[in-house]
Amino acid sequence: MKKHSISFVFPMYNEADNIAATLAKATRLARELSDDHELIVVDDASTDASPYIVKELAAKDDRIKLIRLQKNTKFGGALAKGLLSAAKETVVYTDSDFPAKEKDIWNVLGMLERADIVSAYSLVIKDWSLKRIIMSKGYNFLVRLLFGLKMRDINAGLKAYRRDVFKDMKLISNSPFVDAEIFVEALRKGFKIEQYGLIFDLRTKGRSMISRPSIVARTFWDMLVYRFSR
Repeated sequence: MKKHSISFVFPMYNEADNIAATLAKATRLARELSDDHELIVVDDASTDASPYIVKELAAKDDRIKLIRLQKNTKFGGALAKGLLSAAKETVVYTDSDFPAKEKDIWNVLGMLERADIVSAYSLVIKDWSLKRIIMSKGYNFLVRLLFGLKMRDINAGLKAYRRDVFKDMKLISNSPFVDAEIFVEALRKGFKIEQYGLIFDLRTKGRSMISRPSIVARTFWDMLVYRFSR
């Protein structure tokens, strides 16, 4: 893999138990990948100590950058803000508990030699609860049906992009639907997307908020708004 400058983007909401370890791990990996890197943490109006933890770490390392949102955007707004703020050639998004293995990030970045976006998908079912399975399969089916995206998992927690993908891109979604919006907009511009299968590490600390009813409702609302406005 050619060594390009690289931005890591971490949307964050109440990740006080994870964010320090995540940034330490990301810093080690970023140094291996490139001499020119940045770690962007976008705090989605957390109510715990996580933004203060990041602020202290950023004071010691100017490559760590904290963006604080005053109002919770239900994930999508924080992700979009981080991706559009990235300044390096290559942009990597993963969740704030760092569920991807380092070797998988190396592999995904290697695939950018022949693609503009590489999106991961899980090779195993991470959550066997009937509710989560129905929600995931139902959502992915609707996105494929409405937008023709041939993706195995729209919202998997690891993606890599060439920064050119985001040039002049105006994102309207404030929910996890932003992933689908980026894919659709990128394909319309002629960019190439590839997929990469992996086994994510399970969360051991903190709690994922992605299945909160308010986020689910906003995701489907954003899907409909985007479908009939673009």
